[in-house]
Amino acid sequence: MLDVRHLRKVYSGHGRTVEAIGDLTFHVDAGEFVTVVGPSGCGKTTLLRCVAGLLPATSGEMSVDGRPVSGPPPGLAVVFQEYGRSLFPWLRVADNVALPLRQQKMSTVERRRRVHSALEAVGLRDSLEAFPWQLSGGMQQRVAIARAIAYEPRVLLMDEPFAAVDAQTRADLEDLVRTVWQQLRITMVFVTHDIDEAVYLGQRVVMLSRSPTHVVDELSVDLPDERDQLTTRSDPAFGALRAQVYAQIRAAKKVPAIDLGKATT
Repeated sequence: MLDVRHLRKVYSGHGRTVEAIGDLTFHVDAGEFVTVVGPSGCGKTTLLRCVAGLLPATSGEMSVDGRPVSGPPPGLAVVFQEYGRSLFPWLRVADNVALPLRQQKMSTVERRRRVHSALEAVGLRDSLEAFPWQLSGGMQQRVAIARAIAYEPRVLLMDEPFAAVDAQTRADLEDLVRTVWQQLRITMVFVTHDIDEAVYLGQRVVMLSRSPTHVVDELSVDLPDERDQLTTRSDPAFGALRAQVYAQIRAAKKVPAIDLGKATT
């Protein structure tokens, strides 16, 4: 469903050039839940924006459902970290969720059905008429997730969507995303800096190096499909998987030593 081959992204301007992504290749099968984790500042968000067609790649090939990415692909939705900026405060919750559907040819009845179904899926059935600013941060992020799934995408990209909420809300939202994925079986790519979250959520973890980014390893998560915050995280298998990912990320963060003798000659 999602294929990335030799992706490279270089930022240029103001007399300097920064290679954010060096040479990155990975794929995601239809219906698969893949998490992407790497050191802070390694280019995870850049990767997601390139895949979403929001940022042009410097070189390489990307395709969604067999179609090359040259702009935002049809059937793909994104949930961003900054939910406060992605929701319109002057629109009610139902109108925020319905916003991307207004560009599609569908009846008012079908649009209303999708909105109600999406809000039901994220536990906000009773918040249709509320404004985003009347909701907690966790509830606002649920609205952003509802808007994405109301679009009925084949691929859903999530860019560190729980980084700005408290630990308890984060755990609830993690379980919500797992439930939504199990119900809809859409293809999910979830970017995070949290190793525990990457292992808890995904069927497979893609580990990235520091910038300029490349894939350092991939790990299949051999845990039961049914997971919960207490049982799964206390499972020795979870601890072993977490340790494997942590070891790779720690190694990826290391900066090569500088030979001071050569540097001064």
